[in-house]
Amino acid sequence: MELWDIIDENRQLVGKTIERGTTCLQNEYRLVVHLCIFNSKNEMLIQQRQPFKKGWPNMWDISVGGSATIGETSKDAVHRETLEELGLDINFTNERAFLTINFDTGFDDFYLIKRDIDLKTLKLQYEEVQNVKWASKLEVQKMINNGQFIPYYNDFINSLFEMYEHRGAHKISN
Repeated sequence: MELWDIIDENRQLVGKTIERGTTCLQNEYRLVVHLCIFNSKNEMLIQQRQPFKKGWPNMWDISVGGSATIGETSKDAVHRETLEELGLDINFTNERAFLTINFDTGFDDFYLIKRDIDLKTLKLQYEEVQNVKWASKLEVQKMINNGQFIPYYNDFINSLFEMYEHRGAHKISN
């Protein structure tokens, strides 16, 4: 049984938890984290979900994703999810989410990092991940359009590929 803290619109704990699979009430929210790992070839590490997963079985997704559990900060959650799903122990102490997207019942924190990782060294979590690979922006967009990838907006995927090396919403001129 996985428990999630309930937070308010300002991301403050309200002293309440819910069990995974339970819907948040109005004005109650939860925290979800995502990690996009990019390499020096401008490719994103993507993972294929297991066929027995409830949501989006067999579909490809960004590098890591999951809900923060009780007592976890965003950084705690992204660290745990990365360790669980890929077997990578990445230090997020000096990282912060690149962006946060609000959804009806919560907040999606997206972390973007650059690392050249040998896929053979990853330890995939059987319950979550069946496969991983590196993919270019064009490959990810084709997979979305073909129904093989979780249906993110193409413009959102473009933004992730554009932003991972630069903070902020505008380009830095040289």
